[in-house]
Amino acid sequence: MSDFVVSARKYRPQTFDTVVGQFSITSTLKNAIKTEHLAQAFLFCGSRGVGKTTTARILAKTINCFTPTDNIEACDTCDSCISFNTGNSLNVYELDAASNNSVDDIRSLIDQVRIAPQLGNFKIYIIDEVHMLSNQAFNAFLKTLEEPPKHAIFILATTEKHKIIPTILSRCQIFDFSRIKVKDIADHLATIATKEEITADSEALHLIAQKADGALRDALSIFDQIVTFTGSNLTYKSVLENLNILDYDYYFRIVESTQKEDIPSALLLLNDIYEKGFDGHNFIVGLADHYRNLLVCKDLRTAKLLEAGEAIEQRYIDQSKQLDGHLILRSLAVLSKSDVDYKSSKNQRLLVEMALMQLCSLLQEQEKKNV
Repeated sequence: MSDFVVSARKYRPQTFDTVVGQFSITSTLKNAIKTEHLAQAFLFCGSRGVGKTTTARILAKTINCFTPTDNIEACDTCDSCISFNTGNSLNVYELDAASNNSVDDIRSLIDQVRIAPQLGNFKIYIIDEVHMLSNQAFNAFLKTLEEPPKHAIFILATTEKHKIIPTILSRCQIFDFSRIKVKDIADHLATIATKEEITADSEALHLIAQKADGALRDALSIFDQIVTFTGSNLTYKSVLENLNILDYDYYFRIVESTQKEDIPSALLLLNDIYEKGFDGHNFIVGLADHYRNLLVCKDLRTAKLLEAGEAIEQRYIDQSKQLDGHLILRSLAVLSKSDVDYKSSKNQRLLVEMALMQLCSLLQEQEKKNV
């Protein structure tokens, strides 16, 4: 039996300081522990893979630590920390509301809440995907959440805050977890690659981070998948091949063709993209993103909105200098219309080709207007 452990589990944060991209939340929680201003009910909201359950577990562990560090982190040496790390803690109770969403499940939890902790000062109840509870279960939970025993702390986690009834929301201290920035994910992946003795291109890691769409867990799963595919050498090309992502280079070349008003060149590039198996709609959306990136690079104040590696960022800046801002806006309007019309079109390839021909003709249109 293999001893392999997926990176999402192997490198799961164990302290507040190792949680990626949620500094304001972890700082607030540490201050609450330090000043003993702990709420009795927390609600952690946010999209998947941003650290809600991980932070809940770290909070539960740190609250009951007998000898926390000066930095308000769990010591990992006291009896409470050891029992938590080995999964034997009687003070931390986790409930998955997706599969335990009935009134009986909540009544069972309420019966446990009455029992004081045997070790430490608090019993912590982590309820994941709390929005999955039935209305009857929510109502059964209300009274306990409003007036819990002094030793009980509830940490609720959800990806769909809007599904939770207002009476529950009003009884919780709410923390909204943000999507993790591409740079933060890429830096974290670089750290893991170093620990695993894997050679990784920075552009490859940025591409994985972008594909993860703000979810660190997704990024780590993709990272494992590509390492399995390539071995210990993770390159930009291998990421493109494995994830079936269209290379940035195609977009740069398409824009060059539009600037030269070279319709045949643009159509040949599009044909090459289709032959590689890429979808026309994804190409339109990707090209629109490319023009958007060129637009934000036109001004130093908005250049920070570009989420790309250093080498790619410089290419964007160089190409943006060659294009007029008004022309980029007209290009975005053409692509936006094509995006909207794509699904209803009977000849979708022709629609994409027409969009490219329009992009190649924008300079002529502008010249005619100026005459």
